[in-house]
Amino acid sequence: MAWLLLVVAGLLEVAWAVGLKYTEGFTRLVPSVLTGLGIAGSMLLLSIAARSLPIGTAYGVWVGIGAVGSGLVGIVVLGEPATAARIFFLVLMAVAIVGLKATGSGH
Repeated sequence: MAWLLLVVAGLLEVAWAVGLKYTEGFTRLVPSVLTGLGIAGSMLLLSIAARSLPIGTAYGVWVGIGAVGSGLVGIVVLGEPATAARIFFLVLMAVAIVGLKATGSGH
């Protein structure tokens, strides 16, 4: 269950990271509220998952999901550049997430 919560926390991190783009410096009410809720929910789920997972693993996976997911949303949805180097390093981060999961904990 901790891993499922951690994945959801990571997906919420992607949502709030992308949401930051639409807050315009927290000057737009609805995007700002939604982004704030995403931040709170993501942190809450991360903290619950960290009760039973090592914090280094939980935090690393959470950040990795957020970074890879945000990078992919940037490329696919927002039209950001999809250079070979960028793709390579996103894949490298994804491999690191799998490695942390594989070596982190049996929960």
